[in-house]
Amino acid sequence: MKQTVKHIAEKALKGSLYNKAVLPKHYGVAVAENVKHKFPARGLKVIGVTGTNGKTSTCFMMHKMLVSAGYKAGLMSTVAFGVGDDLEPQIHHMTSQPIGLLFDRLEKMKAKGMEILVLEVTSHALAQFRTMGIPVDIAVMTNLTHEHLDYHGSFEAYRKAKLKLFKQANATKNGLRLGVVNADDENARYFADAVKNVMAYSLEESDDKNIAYPKNLKLTPKGSKYAVTIKGQDLNITCNIPGSFNVANSLAVACVGVALGLKPKQIEQGIAALDSVEGRMTRIDEGQDFDVIVDFAHTPDSFKKLFMDLRPVVKGRLISLFGSAGRRDEAKRAVQGEIAGKYSDIVVVTEEDDRDVDGNEIMNQIASGAEKSGKTLDRDLFKILDRTDALKFALKTAKKGDTVILLGKGHEKTIERPVGSGGKKDPEHPWEEHPWDEIETTKKIIKTL
Repeated sequence: MKQTVKHIAEKALKGSLYNKAVLPKHYGVAVAENVKHKFPARGLKVIGVTGTNGKTSTCFMMHKMLVSAGYKAGLMSTVAFGVGDDLEPQIHHMTSQPIGLLFDRLEKMKAKGMEILVLEVTSHALAQFRTMGIPVDIAVMTNLTHEHLDYHGSFEAYRKAKLKLFKQANATKNGLRLGVVNADDENARYFADAVKNVMAYSLEESDDKNIAYPKNLKLTPKGSKYAVTIKGQDLNITCNIPGSFNVANSLAVACVGVALGLKPKQIEQGIAALDSVEGRMTRIDEGQDFDVIVDFAHTPDSFKKLFMDLRPVVKGRLISLFGSAGRRDEAKRAVQGEIAGKYSDIVVVTEEDDRDVDGNEIMNQIASGAEKSGKTLDRDLFKILDRTDALKFALKTAKKGDTVILLGKGHEKTIERPVGSGGKKDPEHPWEEHPWDEIETTKKIIKTL
């Protein structure tokens, strides 16, 4: 009954209004958890990373750099959490955990000697006070595009929620009060104005000595190499995760390294030490004669950047497979379909996390965008609701030299489907969870082929 009342209230108050109505409850819970746990974040140096895309890769790269440099560094991200190289997988579909669980983990990590924490922070977490009591030394903004408007109600509200991380950094006593911003993002100044000290990075050459940018950039399907000067320090960076967006991520990490006083060699070796992040441009090789890549991209901005990087290096056809989550911004579905249709030779539309929304309705919305780009249903555009069947179709369709890109699920270990689909009931939501591992499922299918 309690669950039913909650969802009736959500629908009656149109989502974002309901979320605003329960903010006092979130605030009270945050205060109570801080008191209960005796403000467990005190004494820590915390680097908070927020943005629409690139947060997880940036956090992993930063954590690897700090561990390589000898820090007892902790990590809390969408994919994993832990101290040093002892990382546990993140199972839940949530980047920033409820504050009680976050503090439980924080206490355990501090008991292992953690002295610095790299924390991935979402707009939801900031809006719901889940980072209250955490002393943020450095706030990092990767980029900002339209996302989660189903929750926040408007882009301005979304942007304002993200800004809280920078205000938190600026309010931390005895901290660096530093913000690291992506100068290529039109919202960079908005964030930079919220902190006392600013470092900026860009993919474009700049006359501004305060903006770090790559020189002699060399992009390959396996990564990138470039030189950069930050605060008078000359660095030669090797990033072993492909994509121009990861060049930007590595620049943010290098800025943080310089801000923390790391030596150039420590920064260079630390960034180069990260070979991959699960579900982030992860290549699958089971001996097949075509390329298979798994990535978590699930927004129009991440789609555009990924396809623009990938298309020029694909030798054969590009086959893309993806869906779009239920209970999320509906407007992005057709846009993603149009972007994928423009760059892909074949588009396979399937489920992502349909939750309690009709999967066929979601697929039709995506397909309308793909058709707008010139794709034709059942010729180079296919709708297959069951994700396993869709994977089988896409992989069976691939020929020698083709590239298959699987988007939206990445590292996740469950897939959320409507009630009655035979999964484990989610106690907090009206849908069911099923075990899912995109990488392992894909490997098994390739072996059968």
